[in-house]
Amino acid sequence: MSELEEQISKRLTFAIISHPDAGKTTITEKLLLFGGAIHAAGAVKSNKSNRGTVSDFMKMEQERGISISTSVMGFDYRNRRVNLLDTPGHADFSEDTYRTLTAVDSALMVIDSVKGVEERTKKLCEICAMRDTPIITFLNKLDREGKEPIELLDEVEQELKISVCPMSWPVGQGRGFKGVYSIYENKLVFFDPNGVQTDNSIEVSDIYDKKLDELVGSEAKKLRDNIELINEIYPKFNKEEFLKGKITPLFFGSAINNFGIKELLDCFVDIAPPPTVRESDIRDVHANEEKFSGVIFKIHANLDPNHRDRIAFLRICSGVFEKNKQYQLVRTGKTYKSANPTAFMAQDRSIIDKAYPGDIVGLHDTGTLKIGDTLTTGEKFNFVGIPSFAPQIFRSVINTDPLKDKQFKKGLDQLGEEGVVQTFTKMSTKQKLVGVVGALQLEVIKARMEDEYKASCKFEPVDFTTACWIDSEDKESLNKFIAYYDSKMAIDTRGQYIFLAQSKWMLDRILEEHPKIKFYFTSDLK
Repeated sequence: MSELEEQISKRLTFAIISHPDAGKTTITEKLLLFGGAIHAAGAVKSNKSNRGTVSDFMKMEQERGISISTSVMGFDYRNRRVNLLDTPGHADFSEDTYRTLTAVDSALMVIDSVKGVEERTKKLCEICAMRDTPIITFLNKLDREGKEPIELLDEVEQELKISVCPMSWPVGQGRGFKGVYSIYENKLVFFDPNGVQTDNSIEVSDIYDKKLDELVGSEAKKLRDNIELINEIYPKFNKEEFLKGKITPLFFGSAINNFGIKELLDCFVDIAPPPTVRESDIRDVHANEEKFSGVIFKIHANLDPNHRDRIAFLRICSGVFEKNKQYQLVRTGKTYKSANPTAFMAQDRSIIDKAYPGDIVGLHDTGTLKIGDTLTTGEKFNFVGIPSFAPQIFRSVINTDPLKDKQFKKGLDQLGEEGVVQTFTKMSTKQKLVGVVGALQLEVIKARMEDEYKASCKFEPVDFTTACWIDSEDKESLNKFIAYYDSKMAIDTRGQYIFLAQSKWMLDRILEEHPKIKFYFTSDLK
């Protein structure tokens, strides 16, 4: 095995996905705790806590107790290099999550056992299914009174259209929660309500052993009945089916109490896939190819407020990335070199010399890089599948302090390049418009403009409610369309034409009237 192949086999790059408030960021903290990356987990239960979560580092995230931007964290565990991406759960920040899912090899899906499968979970699972991304599921909050475990399994299968394979089973629930029996490791792990999980597991190689009765009392019979039922109804774990995204191994636990997380992490390290193949516009790119390639899937300005820097997140797809080495930026054909590439621990960073497939590297950027950009050692191809969605809410954005015009323009441009907001310029009036998926994004824009760029702005309603990108193989028809609908045409930050409509009905009518024009509601960034 070459050094490159050895490094690839050690990499485990995954995203944590869930509906808001399912416990995703809490689980992130606990995984970091077990990985030795942090020594004390922050509390997300109250915004009065003196210590915020590591992954939620933006001021607005800490105030509201929600994730609004993907955080990247790396740590070593059992001879694996774990790259963990904590994604926003809120639907208003879904684009950031969807882009992140293009940069990982597997996903950990967190479900609240009290509420069951929720709307965002369904959507995120669909996105994973489109890419055949392997998913491990964690049913959280077993220390609360919730749905019956068997009922939860049925719900996961029916709602998410994926087969489940229980790898653990709860002993009791809510106030009667005693622990979890690990089917994967044949051991009983006892629940500690104080959240200090020492080595409190006892190996139980045979669930019919009388020792089980001594340990869990009246719950022993129920546990045996449930394990028998599980063995009859649900399939045994099949790694090949898991890697195809057809089956999800499923764990129970309580993240806030630090319970069941270590068992989850141990299994994840055993079964989750290392980096393999990525799709480009001309061929499949294999991780073990000697030549380097990578893709920019996220950009974040002012990650460190003290330095006002701009960082591009690069996923290494093949070969070895090296500091100070010249690569080609495929979109422009120009060379690109990074003198101080960094590894992440949320907003904390350390400079690295080399990075391997699966690693997420931060590149200091002055505006050269864009989301979707591909870097290679010279070969001209673009990685595909990084989506941009047509906005659902449009506003005219107005600078309320003319003395801060430079800061206003810089802030709007940088937030647009990050993907926090889509910015458009109307062709007829040069009016600046912003488009977002959800209303909460408008609050984020306003807060970040004030906090990071010292610029103030306000939003005013516009007549448009829907939009789509347009193109045509018939350039004459395209030019006529643009000229005729001049007042409804805008240009996005990549110079692409976007058509703005007052209503879905109007857009549908225009689609019928112009068969030579292609209308797109999603756009792959290239």
